[in-house]
Amino acid sequence: MTDDALHELDLPPDAREKGGYEVLRCFVVDGGLSVSLRRSFDDAGVWGVLLADLARHAARIYAIEGGVSEDEALESIRAMFDAEWSRPTDFDVASAMN
Repeated sequence: MTDDALHELDLPPDAREKGGYEVLRCFVVDGGLSVSLRRSFDDAGVWGVLLADLARHAARIYAIEGGVSEDEALESIRAMFDAEWSRPTDFDVASAMN
């Protein structure tokens, strides 16, 4: 059975309260990753900080929801990041959108 519904996350409480700029939105569509993002930072290196922070947040969620420790989850994330970095499986073309 196909679920054609769009399953969006709620806004973070501080963003709902104070506002802000959405910089990244990701969906899993037909088993693949669909991404929209805006450049957001003058220095491209800031994306490295963002990606590292995202990895830590994801690891915490795995630890909170059980099954693995935060350290184990973070190591698994890093191992897959390194593997994907070395041998990319996603060759989609990026395009700028407003």
